[in-house]
Amino acid sequence: MPDFGSMTLLADRFRGFLPVVIDVETGGFNASTDALLEVGAATLSMDGMGLLEIDDVYSYHIEPFAGANIEDSAIEFTGIDVESGNRETQSESSALKELFQHIRSSVKAHDCTRAVMVAHNAHFDLGFMNAASNRCNIKRNPFHPFSCMDTATLAGLAYGQTVLAKACKTAGIEFSNKKAHSAAYDAQKTAELFCMIVNKWQALGGWPLTNNMADYSMEK
Repeated sequence: MPDFGSMTLLADRFRGFLPVVIDVETGGFNASTDALLEVGAATLSMDGMGLLEIDDVYSYHIEPFAGANIEDSAIEFTGIDVESGNRETQSESSALKELFQHIRSSVKAHDCTRAVMVAHNAHFDLGFMNAASNRCNIKRNPFHPFSCMDTATLAGLAYGQTVLAKACKTAGIEFSNKKAHSAAYDAQKTAELFCMIVNKWQALGGWPLTNNMADYSMEK
């Protein structure tokens, strides 16, 4: 099988953007007032055949910022016990700076220009991440400020499902409802779903970077 050079492929695949999968668990729906409680992230890589795969997964439990609102309904939904003594948390600033450093390193390693967020109902996650970054006065946010890739939309196209659990099950990806609503778990499953959709599109001949790649994709 031909090898097209993994670093070049990933840099070229999304016009210089590195897709990074994010999931957040929050204290409500308002990114400006409601607490950011968990962040899960998955960086991606690409093999020599141009197939996406998960590289690393990161998980952070976040201490609510001063004055943050936490809705009872949100806690009931996520099952997060904010008062638990076993919940090892760090500040928004510490968590985001650490995560962003990992992402910037991955962007550089893959010769990309910046990261683009991939998430399920992505503008929700992007809004909370941008709001937290602004609160912490972080100047080097690696994500594009408004562009993102939404696996709810992609899964609706590919599998006729827009709910993460149903989309994964339709795609043949194992999904545990008991583990859902953990940011790390949902980020992992969202990443698996995104990789599967992108890779399936290539297998169908939908990503001809070169004539050779197009010929290989069609033959496969």
